[in-house]
Amino acid sequence: MLNAGDKVKARTLTTTEGAAVALPAANGLVHLQFRRFAGCPICSLHMHEVASRHSEISKAGVTEVVVFHSSADRLRRYVADLPFAVVADPDRKLYNEFGVHNSIRGVLNRNVASAVGRGMRQTRSARALAGALGPTENHLGMPADFLIAPDGAVVACKYGEHADDQWSVDELLRLATA
Repeated sequence: MLNAGDKVKARTLTTTEGAAVALPAANGLVHLQFRRFAGCPICSLHMHEVASRHSEISKAGVTEVVVFHSSADRLRRYVADLPFAVVADPDRKLYNEFGVHNSIRGVLNRNVASAVGRGMRQTRSARALAGALGPTENHLGMPADFLIAPDGAVVACKYGEHADDQWSVDELLRLATA
């Protein structure tokens, strides 16, 4: 696990669309999010909240980079409309490096059932419903958030205690401007 003050090594990540994204960014902060699987209803709700407030996040000097443990091919079906970098990590190399693990607690929490219900109500197609069920995906993944400075220092981090435990956009903006 990483803590505030730890440093992450510089690297270039490849998005699902084949673009390169620097971690850390040369200027400004990076909000590195680890999410669950392609089509996850909880992740979908959160990603759409982040997308709807993307201009506020950018104005605060934050670059969004979101990592899923699904393949790029599978992710492309669900994230094409997102205005930020989405990275596939099906082998969980970044997850392991950042200490983001699976846990049965990820799904055994009353908040999770409520979030899944909200996400399922947002599902508007058979493909989205199939993705939400994620029959070939790992449902035990946990979320995590990292705010990373240009020198690679972790400014703040949060390891989720269940599948719907991540920074809200308001929390992220508060941390970015502190």
